[in-house]
Amino acid sequence: DPHGKFSIDPQFGIIRIKKRLDHEAQSVVVLTVQSQLGNSPVYSSTQVNISVTDINDNPPVFPTKSDKVTISHTQPPGTAVYIAHAEDKDSGLNGAIKYSIASKQSDAFSIDPSLGVVNLTRTVFAEKQQEYTLHIAAEDCGSPSLTSLLMLTAVKIVILDINDNSPSFVSSPLCYVMEDVEVGFLVHHIIAKDPDEGRNGQVTYHILSGNENKTFVLDKITGLLTTAQFLDREVWERYNLTVIALDDGSPALSATQVLTITVLDVNDETPVFLKQLYETSVSVHENQDPGEFIIRVEAMDRDAGLNSLLQYEILPGAGYEKFKMNLESGELVTAASLDRETQEIFSIKGNPSRGSTAQLHLTVLDENDHSPLFSKTQYQISVTEDLEEGSVILDLSASDEDAGLNGEVMYSLIDDTYGAFAIDSVTGSIITTKALDRETQSQYTFRAVASDCSTHFPRSTTVRVVVQVDDVNDNDPVFLQNPVRVFVPAETSVNETVAIVRAEDVDLGSNGAIVFNLMTAETVFQIDGKTGDIILREPLDSKDFSTQLLVTASDQGIAPRTATAVVIIFTEEQEEVISFSHSLYEASVSETSAAGRH
Repeated sequence: DPHGKFSIDPQFGIIRIKKRLDHEAQSVVVLTVQSQLGNSPVYSSTQVNISVTDINDNPPVFPTKSDKVTISHTQPPGTAVYIAHAEDKDSGLNGAIKYSIASKQSDAFSIDPSLGVVNLTRTVFAEKQQEYTLHIAAEDCGSPSLTSLLMLTAVKIVILDINDNSPSFVSSPLCYVMEDVEVGFLVHHIIAKDPDEGRNGQVTYHILSGNENKTFVLDKITGLLTTAQFLDREVWERYNLTVIALDDGSPALSATQVLTITVLDVNDETPVFLKQLYETSVSVHENQDPGEFIIRVEAMDRDAGLNSLLQYEILPGAGYEKFKMNLESGELVTAASLDRETQEIFSIKGNPSRGSTAQLHLTVLDENDHSPLFSKTQYQISVTEDLEEGSVILDLSASDEDAGLNGEVMYSLIDDTYGAFAIDSVTGSIITTKALDRETQSQYTFRAVASDCSTHFPRSTTVRVVVQVDDVNDNDPVFLQNPVRVFVPAETSVNETVAIVRAEDVDLGSNGAIVFNLMTAETVFQIDGKTGDIILREPLDSKDFSTQLLVTASDQGIAPRTATAVVIIFTEEQEEVISFSHSLYEASVSETSAAGRH
């Protein structure tokens, strides 16, 4: 940047324009940018190519203010007698020029708007008019267009002697050039011969068409054709230039030739993958034999011939040894059997020989090759018998390493639980389906099944479940005999057992351990709390003694339950007459009292 037209942010690398740019002065700027880390002597550099885009800021300009040509009066209509040439420093349409005759003194001439070639429209005669003056205007094709109007007052078309030989091309119509040549490289030497003498034999050369983007420059005097821009075979491989050789006779004679320029390839293009990332549809089933086809990756190289031939390889990475890639076709196959449960996703990078890379995300599809597994080999739990119906007693858990339906687990029971339990098929929760009673059944043993939901050959696993029903104090003591009638002789000794009461409680432990008591204060008799033996404490005072004792049997649970029995003791042997102690009994009970409660 010798003119200081650009600046660069030293931290962020942003290039900015400092001075006004001029496409006509310099259409391409090549900057070399250097980067350096801190004060390190090591640096790197890169090249930045900046194309200055043209705007229509220059009108066409004629290089001369006057000219003069001579023609023979024998020239037929359609003969080119003059080529008007204006220059426009702009490029593209902004520099493309249209010619017109601004004012006419005669209808004997017309002008080609693209080439500026002035042609005869009819035969002219020197006897009638010896000179003609044309005023030619040049207008570019920009938007808006710019015009340069030049009065060629000295441009006279003089009717003179005849020019009866046209130029003839002797150079080849074919030429070849490498695409990496520099601007200004000599492409071809165009040569045309004219046997006429003097100005009638002086040939100039011009490009009529085919010079796309003004790629080439033709020296009109020497016929040397050189490059005006960098070539790119991948953009434009062949140019067909229509070249005119025009003598300086009066009238001027011309010949045209189509020059075919073939741009030859150099290896300047890097291979490019058609996709930079393969991930949406690349998958393979697990457990397949090696050699299973996965995908064919494709890259292209815009070069030609050997320069465009590609070779593929897999870059080293995690799991890359499980795959092979065809060197020429880019087909990817498995090199080993895959296991989704070990690794489900593979990320593979492919590398054409010149260095472009693409990434492939490969998903291993699941096969139903795993059975569900319970978290335990056996489940054992204790529950109390007073659980409400619908209570969750145990949550089974099974997992399946497969994916999708192959790994989705459903639960069921396969043994008879006597209507006591059911399982939630989705969550694995075991619930009670009726009230439990330890005294009826204290233990349940059954099997649960975990099955996957595969639509093809589902797999399952069973596990043993043991439910122990623990006791609660839900039963009253029961006397084996009630009432108890006892005859005691009047002469019975003190401390002698006169009666025994017995009671049972089907509950366990302290809930079933019974203690006996007398409900009323008693001095004559006492009862052994453990055995239920009724013992005489004082001598009987008469032979007709009789009494009724109320005996309670209570368990030792946290909330004790009690039963009552009547013991009738008498000393006379007589027909027993039994009467109630009260004429009316009243009691209040809760509507939730258990059956059998005293």
